[in-house]
Amino acid sequence: MSTRNGPGGGVAVSGRRQVELPEDRYAHELEFLAGYDEGPRPPGWRMTPRAVVLFVCGSGGEPLRAPDGQELVVSRKFVGDRALVERCVVTLAGERGLLLVGEPGTAKSMLSELLSAAVCGTSTLTVQGTAGTTEDQLRYGWNYAMLLARGPSREALVPSPVLTAMSRGAVARVEEVTRCLPEVQDALVSLLSERRMSVPELAGGDAADGTVHAVPGFTLIATANLRDKGVSEMSAALKRRFNFEEVGPIGDIEAETELVRGQATAALARSGAAFSVDDAVLEALVTAFRDLRSGRSAEGWEVERPSTVMSTAEAVHVATAMGLGAAYLGAGRDVARTLPGHLLGTVRKDDPADHARLLGYWDGPVRRRAEGGAPLWRTLWELRDELR
Repeated sequence: MSTRNGPGGGVAVSGRRQVELPEDRYAHELEFLAGYDEGPRPPGWRMTPRAVVLFVCGSGGEPLRAPDGQELVVSRKFVGDRALVERCVVTLAGERGLLLVGEPGTAKSMLSELLSAAVCGTSTLTVQGTAGTTEDQLRYGWNYAMLLARGPSREALVPSPVLTAMSRGAVARVEEVTRCLPEVQDALVSLLSERRMSVPELAGGDAADGTVHAVPGFTLIATANLRDKGVSEMSAALKRRFNFEEVGPIGDIEAETELVRGQATAALARSGAAFSVDDAVLEALVTAFRDLRSGRSAEGWEVERPSTVMSTAEAVHVATAMGLGAAYLGAGRDVARTLPGHLLGTVRKDDPADHARLLGYWDGPVRRRAEGGAPLWRTLWELRDELR
């Protein structure tokens, strides 16, 4: 690690990252799994499909033994249906496009990163879909200084992440594909069907016909939020180029609570603080998110759902904020008293009417649990005025 003078005379730290790429964070596991399974591998893959599934889903706490005698427990990284992961891996092994759809915050992007890192060793060949994404960002551009000096050439070509993946036989990723304009989406149709890209400026020069052909192993993973379905509806032609897999919310409350705890603990560790949110408070947080997300409490009581997506990712953010408050704003801070305010900040992002829906949740399940004698829920009921 090194330091240098930052803007304004401060000190910037190099060699550290807020978020580690999966290929860096799990480099040891990836190296181990590449040698663990000696079965057949699709063209261009760094490990077998079975090893990819193990990388994403973990080994269940059991150590795996490689042929060289090395043992390793592979961590679980995606909390979801193993069959879903297996279908995704089979799709990629067949070099077919994979589209992960679902509500925001269901770990679609994380799953695509993990799959890319395991299959080809990098998750960075990515195009972020927005209304401003252009067709060139899927194809190529030019280094204009070199173009003017030497004319069209391979050296002057600036390939897109997709073109780079085609040349390497790697996995490209397109995030939020339905946010791209229709003409950008149409460019994907030919790429996924013809598996080649025309660069007419190179015709007769470095390439006889100016065409770059995808090498074996190339495929593409796209993600799309169900709530953005109407932004730029995918054409039937583009849909046919993908296998669709829906990534849903975590079904098991214990698994979701453990995930929220682990992610929040890691976030606080990066800040140099310890996670000190009580287990009961954390369980109440996750329970509230699940109730509001599904429209029904764990006891079966009806709950009016807010328009905001009450995702696991949002629950992690709230747990992290509660932990940061406890760490930085004084020892002995009653974390439970901050929960209503954090929930309100999450719920009222999209629609002012969601404020009333959260009050309705307090007057329903929260009050009933308090009347049932649950101490923490009684405390939360007494904090109802914090929502006004």
